Amino acid sequence: MANEGQSPFQGGLDGLTGAARRAAVKGPPPVHLWNPPYCGDIDMRIAADGKWYYMKTPIGRAPLVKLFASVLKREGDKYFLVTPVEKCGIAVDDAPFLAVEMKVDDGSGDRVLNFRTNVDDDWVACGPRHQLRFEPEAETGGLKPYLHVRRDLWAKVTRALFYDLVELGEERQIDGIRQFGVASGREFFVMAPAESLRERI
Repeated sequence: MANEGQSPFQGGLDGLTGAARRAAVKGPPPVHLWNPPYCGDIDMRIAADGKWYYMKTPIGRAPLVKLFASVLKREGDKYFLVTPVEKCGIAVDDAPFLAVEMKVDDGSGDRVLNFRTNVDDDWVACGPRHQLRFEPEAETGGLKPYLHVRRDLWAKVTRALFYDLVELGEERQIDGIRQFGVASGREFFVMAPAESLRERI
C-alpha cells in the first residue's frame, strides 16, 4: 500500500494519466476484464456535483476527467481506477457521473430517452440495458433519479432533467397499485405511487 500522501501509481498523477492513456489507446478500456493487484488508495474524489478532485484540488481539464472515467470500476460499494497492472481506490460521494442532457426520440413510435453524462460525449439510450431508478431523498422528502451507464456505474440525473422526466410521466396500474413513472425503450420506470408523488417531489 502506498505511504500516506503518496500516489500508489508509479509517478503519481502523471503515471496514472500515462497508464490510463495506454490502456485506452485501442478504444474503450475493458476494465471489467481486468483484475490487477490492489495498490492502495489515491487522494482522488468525485463530489456529489460531479466534479473530480485530486489532492483536494479540482481537476479542471475535461479530457483528463474523461480519461480517468474510462478506467473507473466499481466492486461492491467501492470504486477504483484500474489499468491492466494496477488498481487504486478513490472516493465517490454519490454517483460517479451526472446525466446533464436529455433528448427524447419518438420517431419509431416507442419513446426512447437518450442521456449524455458530464464525462462523455456518447449518448445512453434508456431502456432494458440502461435503466432508471428513483430513490427517496431523506433530506427533502423528494426523489433522486439515477441512470445506469455501464458495468454497475450510475449517473445521477440533474434536478432540471428530473423535472423534465416528471413532465413526461404517466400513471399506470401495476400489481393493483396506481404508479407514476416514465416510459422509455418499451420499459416503464416507476417513480412512486401516484397518490404520494406530489408530496415527494
